[in-house]
Amino acid sequence: MGLNKPFIVFLLASTLLVVSCSVTKKTPIPEVKKPAVVAPIAVVKEVVKKDSFFENLLSQYPHLFDQVLKNRKNWNVQIIYTSIDRTANGGPVLTNHTFNLNPDSYFYPASTVKLPISLLALQKLNELRINGLDKNTTMLTDQAYSGQTPVYNDPSTPDGKPTIAQYIKKILIVSDNDAYNRLYEFLGQDYINEQMQKKGYGTTQIFHRLGIALSADQNRHTNPVKFLSPSGSTLYSQPMQSASRKFSLRKDSLGKGFYSGSQLIKQPMDFSTKNKIGLEDLHNILIGLVFPNSVSLAKRFNINAEDRTFMLKNMSQLPTESIFPPHSADTATYWPAYGKFLLLGSQKGLIPKNIRIFNKEGDAYGQLTDVAYIVDFNKKIEFFLSATIYCNKDGILNDDIYEYETIGFPFLKNLGQLIYGLETKRPRKIIPDLSPYIFEYDK
Repeated sequence: MGLNKPFIVFLLASTLLVVSCSVTKKTPIPEVKKPAVVAPIAVVKEVVKKDSFFENLLSQYPHLFDQVLKNRKNWNVQIIYTSIDRTANGGPVLTNHTFNLNPDSYFYPASTVKLPISLLALQKLNELRINGLDKNTTMLTDQAYSGQTPVYNDPSTPDGKPTIAQYIKKILIVSDNDAYNRLYEFLGQDYINEQMQKKGYGTTQIFHRLGIALSADQNRHTNPVKFLSPSGSTLYSQPMQSASRKFSLRKDSLGKGFYSGSQLIKQPMDFSTKNKIGLEDLHNILIGLVFPNSVSLAKRFNINAEDRTFMLKNMSQLPTESIFPPHSADTATYWPAYGKFLLLGSQKGLIPKNIRIFNKEGDAYGQLTDVAYIVDFNKKIEFFLSATIYCNKDGILNDDIYEYETIGFPFLKNLGQLIYGLETKRPRKIIPDLSPYIFEYDK
């Protein structure tokens, strides 16, 4: 049986989204209030660290995965698949299968670090315990050090005011770098790394902003910020922070050469001071967001039920469904499947309405990574799938010659379709209630 048959069947049987290219009107969109998503109470977790599941599965499709199996080390392919069964009271029973998983094998995480940063921003707001201060409060970012830039307004909001909520929305829908940088500045480098280590996500080290070239010293210094009430009074003012936390020396490097400007440096590129987080930590962070009771209390982020619903809604919202930010007005840049690597790869077509992908992806330096919770509301399917692959055959970094389209995206798409096909045939004693994950979006 061909791999794509189950996926083609569900695509043809599904109702397709209608993409609107109309001009965005600058008027507030009334939000339909929905009760916060309540996490199931009873949770059982089964972990299979080492098994032959993927070895056997991928070898059945040599025309799709033969090169992956042969080059697993050089391409640094890592996969985690978590199947979900339900108990009578709705609690999830999780079974993990992994392939080539190695926390010591470094890969550049790119934008996937934006997931824990978003959660930490919501957590810090809750910890401040200031009346009137929440994710929708106006946040102004100032400058006080070399390399810093201010933010006093945000044209992507209905009223032009920057907020934590809007930054997170921009991160989760289109992976906006500047939005991540503003949360990084609000949190500060020390808080980020102390919290991630405290929660047991030990592979994590977050050292820098994204999309801008700054020194290590500039990244240790984060902008002063303040939050304003609707009347303009200051609710909370945070001065510039200077990180002091010390880290053990890493020896992470990639490639056999890299470009620095126009000069080719014929040695591996040093990544020891760049961001780091392992695939298993990312996978578990997502599981903990969807099913908080499946991870220990110590590993959870201190967010409330409303925050959790906010995260899940925006992780699954398509750019074509977004009025603020106005991504629905620019479908050439932000197509429906934008950023949904697993299951969809780089395809720019429409997505069936019965499919929702709650994910955070990343791509940079030849590395493609996606961490996803995938749901089919019609077929009552749900599963977690995370994967990463290094697509850089010539081993040269910063040359913009990466095999994303020929190796990376096809691999992630085929992998997602393969697991989806298995899930359509896997028997379930208890059919999951997936209605809590159906949201009203902007469009």
